[in-house]
Amino acid sequence: MTPSGSWLLLTAAALLFSTGGAAIKATALTSWQVASFRSGIAAAVLLLLLPQARRLSHPGVWLAAPAYAATVILFVAANRLTTAANSIFLQSTAPIYLLVAGPWLLKEPVRRSDLAWLAVAAAGLSMFFLGAERAVATAPDPARGNVVALISGLTWALTIAGLRWHARRATQDFSLAMVAAGNLIAFGVTLPLALPASVGSRDLAVVAFLGVFQIGLAYVCLSRGMRQATALETSLLLLLEPVLNPIWAWLIHHEQPSGWALAGGGLILAASTVRGLLRR
Repeated sequence: MTPSGSWLLLTAAALLFSTGGAAIKATALTSWQVASFRSGIAAAVLLLLLPQARRLSHPGVWLAAPAYAATVILFVAANRLTTAANSIFLQSTAPIYLLVAGPWLLKEPVRRSDLAWLAVAAAGLSMFFLGAERAVATAPDPARGNVVALISGLTWALTIAGLRWHARRATQDFSLAMVAAGNLIAFGVTLPLALPASVGSRDLAVVAFLGVFQIGLAYVCLSRGMRQATALETSLLLLLEPVLNPIWAWLIHHEQPSGWALAGGGLILAASTVRGLLRR
């Protein structure tokens, strides 16, 4: 595969990931039902299409899987409470937690440039909690949703930390198996809370899209695109997800995040981009 082909696959992965917020808001199902059915379908797609996802017997796979399961459940809950922009931007604060806990949890040193990035990212984070956001149909409880999204950033950081810890000790990449295992856990944990369910044709189409395309096919593109792309190229192309996520919600649901949220999210994304370039 050529480098341009890898970039196209990574761009496709980011595009598919970015549709999550708008799609989650397009169904009348509860958060538990969306989280359960979405993860169940995604796990089936991953196990069917990706042989690497079937390495579930290795104990290291289950190290980060619970944190990933919590992340996908919390992401759905956050999107049902607050705006798509706030949900994805606040989940993107995961590097803040990693930077703070890295020296203790992963024995990773902190650079001076990291401290500068932390200060800028923390300033961006604080903007989400300035002023009062107006409740709307697609974001009925922004304050509570922001807290849930912030917690999803923590669980995503724990997921990344678990993957990093395991990558140092394993000869094979088990990240896709972790994603499959995490979705299996999310499906099993939320299923009792999702039943009984009355699923209409529109709801079925939405959860099928979320499971098959927004998670399943996105990870297929990601796994294949990463083979010829550098870590920097991958991380920068995947920044398309938080950029496009609120745009889809605006186009489909006419959802408009607050000015403070957009400013804070923009600051976090800009700081992350600059940090990635400098670390190279």
